[in-house]
Amino acid sequence: MDSPAAVPGSSGTLRRRKAIILVVFCTILGAAAQILLKVGSRTVDTESLWTIAWSMALNVPLILGLSLYGLSTVLFIHALRNEQLSLLYPLISLTYIWVTFVSVALLGESLSFWKIAGVLVIVSGVALLGKDDSR
Repeated sequence: MDSPAAVPGSSGTLRRRKAIILVVFCTILGAAAQILLKVGSRTVDTESLWTIAWSMALNVPLILGLSLYGLSTVLFIHALRNEQLSLLYPLISLTYIWVTFVSVALLGESLSFWKIAGVLVIVSGVALLGKDDSR
C-alpha cells in the first residue's frame, strides 16, 4: 500500500515536495559547511593537541562550518518527519556535487574527467533511487 506522501494530488504530495526541497537546501548548507571547514583548516595550528583545540575554538570559519552542519541536521530531521528515509537520504549525496563545483570556483581546485564522471554517476544514482515503482 502506498504511503499518503506517494498519492498524487494529495496533501502527501505537497509534503513530499517540501521535504525534498528542504533536503536539497540541507545539501547546500552542507556544501557551504565543507567549504568553510576547508578554509578554516588552513589556519589550524597542529603543533600539539592543545594548540589544535585552541586554534579550532577561535577559528571563525570552522565555527561557522560546524554551525551550518548543525542547522542542516536539524532541518534534515524535520524533513524526515514527513517522508521516507530511503527517499531523502540519497539526496544528501548532492552535497558532493555542490562541493566539487564550489571547490573549483572558489578554491581553485581542479576538475578532471573522473570528477565529472563521478558527479554524473551520483546524479544518475539519486535519480534512480528517487524513482517511485508505483507510478
